[in-house]
Amino acid sequence: MATVELTKDNFEEVITGNDMIIVDFWAPWCAPCRSFAPTYEAASEKFPDVVFAKVNTEEEQELAGYFQIRSIPTLMIFREKVILFSQPGALPASALEQVITQARELDMAQVHKDIAEQQAQQGQQPNP
Repeated sequence: MATVELTKDNFEEVITGNDMIIVDFWAPWCAPCRSFAPTYEAASEKFPDVVFAKVNTEEEQELAGYFQIRSIPTLMIFREKVILFSQPGALPASALEQVITQARELDMAQVHKDIAEQQAQQGQQPNP
């Protein structure tokens, strides 16, 4: 499966319109990004039910800033609009597959419940 180029114009639509999305923040001048690209592409073939997307941090500085990307490549995994994984550095193929498998196996009902509880607790704390 081909990767999807994400921009600030289509980012929200892709994230909200798909169950699981893996985003590779990269730049054309980044040697580790270029060497990671074939591994990322191979994983996209192996997991056809997952959307693989790329954000060119040179062209999409607003997105990179929003997600506080400080080092590239950085991978993020979104599932049901929740960031489950965010890590800078290129992963070897086996590690990438393991992270994808773990994200797929998560009980998202529990994740959403935990987030709601966390937000409720934060809302009950007095403001400084």
